[in-house]
Amino acid sequence: MIELKDVSKVYEIGGEKVTALDHADVKIEEGEFVSIIGPSGSGKSTMMNIIGCLDVADEGEYILDGISIEQYSESELARIRNKKIGFIFQNFNLLPKLTAEENVELPLIYQKMKATERKQLVAEALDRVELSNRKHHKPTELSGGQQQRVAIARALVTRPSLFLADEPTGNLDSATGEEILKLFHELHEAGNTIVLITHDNSVADEAERKIRIRDGKLSEVTA
Repeated sequence: MIELKDVSKVYEIGGEKVTALDHADVKIEEGEFVSIIGPSGSGKSTMMNIIGCLDVADEGEYILDGISIEQYSESELARIRNKKIGFIFQNFNLLPKLTAEENVELPLIYQKMKATERKQLVAEALDRVELSNRKHHKPTELSGGQQQRVAIARALVTRPSLFLADEPTGNLDSATGEEILKLFHELHEAGNTIVLITHDNSVADEAERKIRIRDGKLSEVTA
């Protein structure tokens, strides 16, 4: 499903060149649950952005579903981001003026889906994360764990096959973090591919496979 071949990405910060990814090679099969673990500044978020088609590599090749990403047009990449990939972030990225229901509905509005279909899918997604009873609440009226559940509902409402989660438990207490990780296991058991990015070993251990990243270099972690 995902293959990075000799991928490098270099940024220039304050006149200095910083290598975020250094000839990275990785293959993630459909249906796998993989964690990418590394300290702050190791290149984790850059890797997520490239896998999620939010950024492009300077060198190397990214193959998604057997097709090099370079062969996709901008509109095709936008469609992939909206339909195929569910993004989940540490800071939830919810719009504060919208209710839980409205936040979850947003990706479907971008898809120009009919209102009746949207309503049904939003209801199913909120039910999946056990938040149907809070659907009219705005983010400020929800706990951190509830906000992350809304963010997960928003990610799964388009029925993506790939979930990219960047430090999804980073802003949560340990008990709430465990609840969120349980949700990821349920999504994985339903056949989804999950790439979980974290600095926390105990969170990384939840995955089937662990890939370590340090100074932009990748290495497989063996038990």
